[in-house]
Amino acid sequence: MTTAGSAPRRGGFSEDGSAEIVLESFAHTPDPRLKRLMTSFVEHLHAFVKDVEPTEEEWEQAIGFLTEVGHMCDATRQEFVLLSDVLGVSALVDAINHRNPAAATDSTVLGPFHMVESPRRELGSDISLDHNGEPCVFAGQVRSFDGTPLPGARVDVWQANGAGFYDVQQPDVQPERNLRGLFAADDHGRFWLRTVVPRHYPIPDDGPVGRLLDATGRHPNRPAHIHVIAEADGHTPLTTHVFVEGSPYLDSDAVFGVKRSLIRPVTVIDDPLRADHYDVSNPFKLIEFDIVLAPVTERA
Repeated sequence: MTTAGSAPRRGGFSEDGSAEIVLESFAHTPDPRLKRLMTSFVEHLHAFVKDVEPTEEEWEQAIGFLTEVGHMCDATRQEFVLLSDVLGVSALVDAINHRNPAAATDSTVLGPFHMVESPRRELGSDISLDHNGEPCVFAGQVRSFDGTPLPGARVDVWQANGAGFYDVQQPDVQPERNLRGLFAADDHGRFWLRTVVPRHYPIPDDGPVGRLLDATGRHPNRPAHIHVIAEADGHTPLTTHVFVEGSPYLDSDAVFGVKRSLIRPVTVIDDPLRADHYDVSNPFKLIEFDIVLAPVTERA
């Protein structure tokens, strides 16, 4: 006898027909997308288990690992995002969901540190509250697919300090919301702010994901970068990075986030008029990064 909503197991559970037997239990899933997801998940999971034939001890270790990943998650740390990142899944999901026209700026992974809301700041503000790092200006223009500037575009930025740490990693050391800012572009779509040159750093490796990297001979490091989310009405939001040219680990980013189109130099500018515009001493260091957003109707 079967209970309501369950499917009969013809002949009982067997190794050969394991996936098919489990899939019968999802046959009446009312949401077609959920049914599709569970069907593919069960098929791939059972195929994986049959391929590697884990021992019971290995399977218990796998469950323990995932349990520990969950226990490491809190309001300022997302170990599951780290796991997704180091397995390349975050990068793949991003690529699948952002097949924008070639003229649009490339997207990349969000990362695990966009954990708090960035404070609204005026153009030209200094987001480095601890002044830990080499001062620089970060500037650019937000444009549409056809080159039209986007006045008032929203530009959300966050980064690590000169020691390679985010504010949420050092709540007792760094000022709250250090190196974070939400800016509105001017009437010509331009934005600029003062910050510090970002430094390369390791992702948090004191947990299960770090042990996984160590056990597989992988390093935990990311090249120096600034995170950016850009949005404008009528356009597809963009999550991306600006990578510092010449930084270590550009060719071996632990989370597979680097795209060559996103690498920019840190340029020394000797121009009193530009220095005055940015309210910095001359000469000064500058990272320029223009952002091209795809109109919603142009998205592939």
